[in-house]
Amino acid sequence: MPDRKLVLFLFLCLFCTAALAQNMPPYNNGGYNNGGYNNNGNYNNDPRYRTNNFNDTSRTNSGKPLTTSQMIDTLRKREKQRMDSVIFNTRFIKITNEALLRDSTQLFPLDTSLTDFENYNPLFYARNPKISLDGTMGRMARPLLFEPRKTIGFDVGQYGLEPWLFTTDDVYYFNARVPYTLLTMVASGSKEQYFKAFHTQNVKPNWNVGFHLSFMGSNGTYANNRILGQNVSNFTGNIFSWYESTNKRYNLLSTVIFNNLKSPETGSILNETLFTSSTGSFDKGTERVRLPNSFANWRQTQLHIKQFYYVGRIDTTVVKNKSAANILPTQRLSHTLNISQNKYIYQQGDQDVYHVFPDYYFSSNRTKDSLTVNHIQNEFSYSFYLRGKSNEFVKNEFKLDVGLTHDLYNYNQFVVDTVLNQEGVKVVLPQKQQQANFQNITLNGRASYRLSDKINLQASVNQIVVGRNFGDFLYDAKLLLSGNQKTGRIILNAYQQSSSPSLVATSWITNHYIFNNKFANQKTTALSFNYINDALAFDVKAEYFLLNDYIYYEASPGGIDAHPVQLTNPANLLKISVGKNIEFGNWHFDNFVVYQKTDYQKTLRVPELYTYSSLYLNSFLFKVLRTSTGITVRYNTQYTAPSYAVGLGQFYNGADVTFASYPFATVFLKANIKNTDLLVMYDYANQGLFSKGYYTVNRYPQLDAMLKFGVRWNFYQ
Repeated sequence: MPDRKLVLFLFLCLFCTAALAQNMPPYNNGGYNNGGYNNNGNYNNDPRYRTNNFNDTSRTNSGKPLTTSQMIDTLRKREKQRMDSVIFNTRFIKITNEALLRDSTQLFPLDTSLTDFENYNPLFYARNPKISLDGTMGRMARPLLFEPRKTIGFDVGQYGLEPWLFTTDDVYYFNARVPYTLLTMVASGSKEQYFKAFHTQNVKPNWNVGFHLSFMGSNGTYANNRILGQNVSNFTGNIFSWYESTNKRYNLLSTVIFNNLKSPETGSILNETLFTSSTGSFDKGTERVRLPNSFANWRQTQLHIKQFYYVGRIDTTVVKNKSAANILPTQRLSHTLNISQNKYIYQQGDQDVYHVFPDYYFSSNRTKDSLTVNHIQNEFSYSFYLRGKSNEFVKNEFKLDVGLTHDLYNYNQFVVDTVLNQEGVKVVLPQKQQQANFQNITLNGRASYRLSDKINLQASVNQIVVGRNFGDFLYDAKLLLSGNQKTGRIILNAYQQSSSPSLVATSWITNHYIFNNKFANQKTTALSFNYINDALAFDVKAEYFLLNDYIYYEASPGGIDAHPVQLTNPANLLKISVGKNIEFGNWHFDNFVVYQKTDYQKTLRVPELYTYSSLYLNSFLFKVLRTSTGITVRYNTQYTAPSYAVGLGQFYNGADVTFASYPFATVFLKANIKNTDLLVMYDYANQGLFSKGYYTVNRYPQLDAMLKFGVRWNFYQ
């Protein structure tokens, strides 16, 4: 950790001076909204049916605003005349991602507000909160609300560190007329440290490159701060490029992603009455843990290349501000290449004195389990469009996508064991326990019909027709009904899914867990109704899930022998989500409520009610300083808490323990001056008001109240 502190200190010293020296317009922080009231995901690639998550709130000069093309021409003219008074801002930077480029070439401005700076931690996202082993970034976590996995095909079954992985869904591509750099740092001493560096620029008018690096660290709270194995140490990032031909027909997206996540697994602390005893704990740094030198390590390297070519006539549709136009093809050919290697490692460097594990099969004093998965994916698709001509929004359009995906897999699982070498000496070596080579071929189809700019019908089919996971399918249908700004829009969705059981649930060999099971495919049928009204800042979503052959993990009564189990009876779950934002002058009151009800509460183990509220005051001081001061409160009703299986990486249904539930409050102050955003927040500010502390997972106490400081710098050159 000293090296990380030194690096962060050097970055702070280096860029603080640069941030103060910049003469830039305010409100350019480059964040990507993750907690807005209408952030329910990508319902449709058409901007008319989705929320613009990249709102441009930069200030403009008085008078008639220039279009993007006019501003670019003005910039070039000034550059030719070598004028140094050009003020760069987010108008020269547009953003997109692979999903937005699926049907057409669409670009949006950066998000330049302070929105959700305080919700930087994925554990505390307003709309999809998570529970974890201690509330620290980088630890094993799972969703608090019910969120089914909408995937088919081969699945390892390890999800605990997914919130911290950088994936292809996190990659954004830019058209940056000026180089853009974003630096973010949030820290709370040695308990939690987070630093992100991002840079992008156009090397040519039609070719953009950039990189993203993220560092995350923590020394932990209990008697592990002197043991290297108990430190959270995450490094993630990517290098990306977007090339678009000058005639707008050919696009090449490419990125290299790397992840190295290390998460300690303490087996919980010995003092299970930490928050209930009258004496409490004098110094939590002296509280012993069951496994002082045990951790999980995920490593991933991935190459992702997507290229597509527009054939035939190309249409354009002017966006609402009439400063740019979306490129609409009539035919499209595309190919995606994805090559990845994923390693899942669990390492235990000390004996299991306190009986955390149910058993051991190879070594009683040392564990190093590893699984390596190599994956090569090729996807080919052809798209065909039929549409009339329109100067504004496309009407009466039919689109058909057909494609084929080929997946080639190879995996090897190793366990460290004590064996005799050729000289008859006992040595500890990794021994291969299982391996496999196989493939899947999936047929993909997607059709959509837009009767007008008010009605859009979509349907998709994904079916594995050859390979190990033959029979998996995902059928999806969606109807979008859009009114005017006051009436809002309605989204009806239904899907049916059949997915193969995961590798960890069926064939798993490690030092502490060995499974050899035959399970049927899991089936999910889902229906949803979603109403969104941007003018009223209101949305409601009702979801119904029917789960057949659901697979989960449980232990025998009073035991810790976590193992996979398949539910033979169908399970039903109803989920209703309501969001409403209220404004009164400079006061804002954002609310989100979720109600969940299932007939298998002890199996699914989710709270019946979850609420999120944020009350804050926006102000503008001294004509240069924008501030937002407020408090967020999260609350969920009592539910039977899950347990965690160390070395298996699974949350399971263990002892029937229900913890008292109290609100969790965070007080924050956000400020923006020119291109610098500042954050001061106090997490769990109400500790001691209702209780000394709280749990979300059985035997794993969450963090105490914590003061955090954050800063974001934006640079336009």
